[in-house]
Amino acid sequence: MMTIVGGARATDDAAVTALKQRHRAMWALGDYPALAAEVVGALGPVLVDAVGVRPGERVLDVAAGTGNAAVPAALAGGRVVASDLTPELLDAGRRAAEARGIVLDWREADAEALPFAAGAFDVVTSCIGVMFAPRHAVAAAELLRVCRAGGRVGLIAWTPTGFIGRLFATMKPYLPAPPPGVQPPPLWGDEAHVRGLLGAGVEDVRVERRSLTVDAFGTPEAFRDYFASRYGPTIAAYRAVADDPDRTAALDADLVALARDAARSGPGGAPVLDWEYLLVTGRRTAPGAS
Repeated sequence: MMTIVGGARATDDAAVTALKQRHRAMWALGDYPALAAEVVGALGPVLVDAVGVRPGERVLDVAAGTGNAAVPAALAGGRVVASDLTPELLDAGRRAAEARGIVLDWREADAEALPFAAGAFDVVTSCIGVMFAPRHAVAAAELLRVCRAGGRVGLIAWTPTGFIGRLFATMKPYLPAPPPGVQPPPLWGDEAHVRGLLGAGVEDVRVERRSLTVDAFGTPEAFRDYFASRYGPTIAAYRAVADDPDRTAALDADLVALARDAARSGPGGAPVLDWEYLLVTGRRTAPGAS
């Protein structure tokens, strides 16, 4: 039997392209701009502070969404490009930034094929964004390619064992299997994995586990309902089982159980969730350095 390697590769590429199209539509579902502002907005300034954006520096924020890191980078004086696969998120970010008089460049772009020259930026960041690109090594290579030698790279990603990593594990049985070779997003929050992705492309690497404290949900059911109506991946999970009442009920119960198990008692007994993430920074080595 003849094995047509090129044909298999073409099939794989077509599957990944179709997955990206689904991702693009998925992130436009619900109201991620609200979630970004109300729940995870504090992460952007953390990342910008960690990479030390200085006035006049050229900054690229990859998979920027509505600009949680891009906008603080612009406020720090950076000349910022915010790129994302989903134009609806860019539009929402642009409107919010313009309302505040903040100027930056919003570009629709695939994190695995960035439309920028090699070494075009002094700082390259991604805040819980590039982790959702299907092929981790391809996306990581692009982050490094567009950062100049001596520039800085900064990343924030949810950890596999933290709350959002557990959320994705909870939703996995309800979603279609991804194409072969596509890795789970929270792997970007595993130190060994992300060090392997960046490899010799960065030096002076600093890795730190931190937590985002979330007290926005008064009950586990409130968490479930908020994510089921605003967060694209959760909406996609519900849509995947919409024709099966038993599986829908099971997903309901699993999300409530996740939030109940993870919650701790905050001030006055209110439930608090700690969402663990990995903060990674490094300095770009000269291309080809080892």
